[in-house]
Amino acid sequence: MSDAPPNPPPNTLENTSDEYFLFVDPEQIRRERQKAKDLRVSQWWRQQIGRGRCYYCERQFPKEQLTMDHVVPLARGGKSSKKNCVVCCKECNNSKGHRMTVEMTMASMDDNS
Repeated sequence: MSDAPPNPPPNTLENTSDEYFLFVDPEQIRRERQKAKDLRVSQWWRQQIGRGRCYYCERQFPKEQLTMDHVVPLARGGKSSKKNCVVCCKECNNSKGHRMTVEMTMASMDDNS
């Protein structure tokens, strides 16, 4: 028998290293990823990415260097909707990871102190 803890049931909270995560059903994440894929080919997304500005650092980039980011990550219960998807550069997207914007801000404040 393994000493590893059992997987938490879908949509439950778990405290890991002072962070709380909402475990989302993998099937829900799969559906939301498909919605994001559909959103990427929409006229709305072409307009958003055409502006060429990262939502987080506000720098200009060629559209080839921009990605879609979920402000509330899918793994944290976010949806693939126009209100939750933003254009961002790859650097900001990678540094954000599964965190929320407020968590990024708090982490940068800790780094500056």
